[in-house]
Amino acid sequence: YIGALGARVICDNIPGLVNKQRQLCQRYPDIMQSVGEGAKEWIRECQHQFRHHRWNCSTLDRDHTVFGRVMLRSSREAAFVYAISSAGVVYAITRACSQGDLKACSCDPLKRGRSKDERGEFDWGGCSDNINYGIRFAKAFVDAKEKKVKDARALMNLHNNRCGRMAVKRFLKLECKCHGVSGSCTLRTCWLAMSDFRKTGDYLRKKYNGAIQVTMNQDGTGFTVANKNFRKPTKTDLVYFENSPDYCVMDKSAGSLGTAGRVCNKMSRGTDGCEVMCCGRGYDTTRVTRVTKCECKFHWCCAVRCKECEDTVDVHTCKAPKRAEWLDQT
Repeated sequence: YIGALGARVICDNIPGLVNKQRQLCQRYPDIMQSVGEGAKEWIRECQHQFRHHRWNCSTLDRDHTVFGRVMLRSSREAAFVYAISSAGVVYAITRACSQGDLKACSCDPLKRGRSKDERGEFDWGGCSDNINYGIRFAKAFVDAKEKKVKDARALMNLHNNRCGRMAVKRFLKLECKCHGVSGSCTLRTCWLAMSDFRKTGDYLRKKYNGAIQVTMNQDGTGFTVANKNFRKPTKTDLVYFENSPDYCVMDKSAGSLGTAGRVCNKMSRGTDGCEVMCCGRGYDTTRVTRVTKCECKFHWCCAVRCKECEDTVDVHTCKAPKRAEWLDQT
């Protein structure tokens, strides 16, 4: 697609890119295609992590920021989005390198010869994921926008971008193949491989839960904690400046879509429970008939046959706020 239309035309028409990003886009159109594929993946991961929350990482069509005005506030949600999107770019590029989809990179060239781990010596072989290339390109491309402006928000974004990049590296694992008499591990060939992206998502979700509220320090070069009782943030902590809105009602200025119409769990006391999700407004209950596969049996040789069963379930959805309450917010 990019080849047919010409990289220049495509890159000039992507909204929201700064000059350096446009140049990288034109020089590496194949990498940009991988980044585009990666974007779908990290948005799905974000929505998985927040599926039971008032803010559910919902995206907006025809909005180049993808998440709309929620990104304008320097909240912990914005911190998470910057971290997971940065991680997604690293993951997508590194995977494309290993699959041989990119001209600029391939398997990690440094993983050659012999090495050792706690189980003894092994030979590097196979295709080690070239994570350092993925991190370098992601840093150059994603951080370019923040380096154009030297303000507090840019500093926050750069910090959270780095957290995301390093999170992917954290879950590299050594995979090995044994050679020797009847599979004994006297000789091993090993390579480094990225773990499933879900691990990065789970890790960054924990970092979101423990994100640290900060303010800029006096000379504008770093952060100090907003609350002196909390510890200073490390390089692996997500940081944010502003408290989040409660996301209960639609508030366009804050980027909140509200929770009216969201499905909730009547039995749960957690964030997906109707009390929390509906912000005390109550919920409507609808009876729904669902058709599911059941009584599945395996038939020799290679077929599974199932019956279709109908069951009736109650689906609970959050009530909309009363009109006056809603008008106050918009």
